[in-house]
Amino acid sequence: MIKKKIYITREIPKEGIDMLKKRKDFDVRVSPHDRVLSQKEIIKNAKGVDALLSLLTDKIDGKLLDGLGPQLKIVANYAVGFNNIDLKAAKERKIMVSNTPGKLISFSVAEHTFALMLGLAKRMVEGDNFMRHGKYKGWGPLLLLGTDLHDKTIGIVGLGAIGSSVAEKAYRGFNMKVVYTDLNRNKEFEKKYKAKYLKMNELLKQSDFVTLHVPLLKSTTHLMSNKEFKLMKSSAFLINTSRGPVIDEDAMVDALKKKEIAGVGLDVYECEPKLGCKIKNLKYMRAANNVIITPHIASASYETRAEMAEIAAKNVIAALTGKTPPNLLK
Repeated sequence: MIKKKIYITREIPKEGIDMLKKRKDFDVRVSPHDRVLSQKEIIKNAKGVDALLSLLTDKIDGKLLDGLGPQLKIVANYAVGFNNIDLKAAKERKIMVSNTPGKLISFSVAEHTFALMLGLAKRMVEGDNFMRHGKYKGWGPLLLLGTDLHDKTIGIVGLGAIGSSVAEKAYRGFNMKVVYTDLNRNKEFEKKYKAKYLKMNELLKQSDFVTLHVPLLKSTTHLMSNKEFKLMKSSAFLINTSRGPVIDEDAMVDALKKKEIAGVGLDVYECEPKLGCKIKNLKYMRAANNVIITPHIASASYETRAEMAEIAAKNVIAALTGKTPPNLLK
């Protein structure tokens, strides 16, 4: 029996790996390196495979696809976003591409969004540093005053599964007023959460918290730039758990310096894995009390990452057994 070859570019939770390895018709290999592989390394290690299970940190373009060979049937991306893959190049070579959207990832990213919102509103990082450096001398009525989420307006940019999960938590958990913008209006959603559809500019003007949940496309690159920051309230906070280049980093730092906005919570970065594209931006974000930064961990829960591994494995199994992957990108 000729086994189908599968290469995984970095170790993922065992739930997905075990699902593939238990099949007698598959030959599964996992990179032993706990780091991002270069394209040259991927081609060397995965040449001749039938399926490549990639990560969002892997750049998949025509050169890499050609290097793996014409037998390649699927690139199963272990991520919801797929801006790391040249879909046109894959289509030209008749290679399927899939991603890993799931119920748990929406919940996890939505929860992390609120962690950033609460951290900013309640000045938690600032308060933590205040205590650690021995500055606390006793309770005071004006000490580190923050703001509440209750009754505030949250502006959701992108009403996919994650944006919808954020809206539910905002409305049911914090009694927030929900406004949103998206390519399509959703009247059922509006009715369910008493939400209001607004154009982007109006959403920015009205929102106390703006949270971004859009894929990285040409149309969303630098969606938030100088003009957009000037439209926001000076008391408003911006949260990004989508993709870094959705925000123009220079414009964001400029807006913070000019106090055009109150603060930002970031889990993704324009020049990721770098915190700042420029040294001056890096230094500013490291020092600013109103900037909370986390290392792209919004979906980093055991439950969610295991679910993603299983979804990726199911996509591979479907593709290699003549079926349509459940999360096929078109």
